[in-house]
Amino acid sequence: MLTLRCAGERDQRVIIGLIDAAADWLRTKNTDQWEQPWPSVEDRRHRIHRDLLAGKTWIAWDGKRPAATLTMATRDSHIWPKDARKERAVYVSRLVVSRDYAGQRLGANLLDWAGVRARKQYEARWIRVDVWTTNKALHAYYQQQGFGFYGYCDDDGYPSAALFQKSTTSIGPVSDCLFRLGATS
Repeated sequence: MLTLRCAGERDQRVIIGLIDAAADWLRTKNTDQWEQPWPSVEDRRHRIHRDLLAGKTWIAWDGKRPAATLTMATRDSHIWPKDARKERAVYVSRLVVSRDYAGQRLGANLLDWAGVRARKQYEARWIRVDVWTTNKALHAYYQQQGFGFYGYCDDDGYPSAALFQKSTTSIGPVSDCLFRLGATS
């Protein structure tokens, strides 16, 4: 069983480590996703730090080993069209699963957990993600998880412009045997 807990400021290196390991793996997969931190190392570090301070980032732990992370927010400032932002939604970003846990549906379960949490706590209708525009394999992954393609964001310079959403009402209960909630760090 994994322990899922809200990450704290001291977890920033853990999250960057998960992202960097995923970026190394992605370089073997014929995609330009995460070839470089976007738009810069410093900007990425700042975004992660900001989300940690706001309590938006979670880490799934297997004992002392980080298995996965995701960040979720109840608002999106610019990526989704203005009309879509009027609907209650949770926005997931930086979903990263350690390669040691690949193929175990950990990412899918984290997405469902976020969707159920959003529905119960925020009465959110949607769980939304913006996906690396050129990573068609990742687009297919989200579609396999029940997400529908919404369209592309208007920002031509944004690399994760493919928008996907899934109704939170389509998510069944998340298995209690996969995660237990732990104390915040």
